[in-house]
Amino acid sequence: MRSLIIGTSNGLHWAMRRAAIFAVCLMFVTVAIQIVARYVFASPPIWTEDVARYAMVWTGLLGATLSFKTRSDAVLMESVFPDRPSFWGFLTEAIQSAAVLIFICPVVYFCFVGLRGGFAKGYLGRQSGLTADTIGIQMVWISVSVPLAMIVILVHLAARWAGDGGNETSESQLD
Repeated sequence: MRSLIIGTSNGLHWAMRRAAIFAVCLMFVTVAIQIVARYVFASPPIWTEDVARYAMVWTGLLGATLSFKTRSDAVLMESVFPDRPSFWGFLTEAIQSAAVLIFICPVVYFCFVGLRGGFAKGYLGRQSGLTADTIGIQMVWISVSVPLAMIVILVHLAARWAGDGGNETSESQLD
């Protein structure tokens, strides 16, 4: 079970890295198109700004999963207990895990379920009725990045509990 959790975490890390790279490239290309179209042709397409904005949202949330997996995020209590003696190391891991769960669990819950219950009232349910004006896609395809990132972070947290150090994940293991 331990290797399944860590393997799932590593596989998700691999996929999120590729998706984040794609989102950064998409953002770069659309911004470049907009700059050239604006300053060379004086007529920027209206869709480039929204595509770049939504790619930035995906990049940020996917990047959060990457930094959590590799422990390059702002680690709580690291400056207080830098050498991590056994008891204090366990305590700081428990505090970090509690902080992650306290933040992420309500976010995931309310992405699917509304304040008064029901899936139609949840964040994704409300977004499914909206359409991005300039590119004509449902906003749920942009909004799904929130629960996706939070669920991936929960998988990475489970992998930490299973003994995954995060930093030991090398490029050769991911490719």
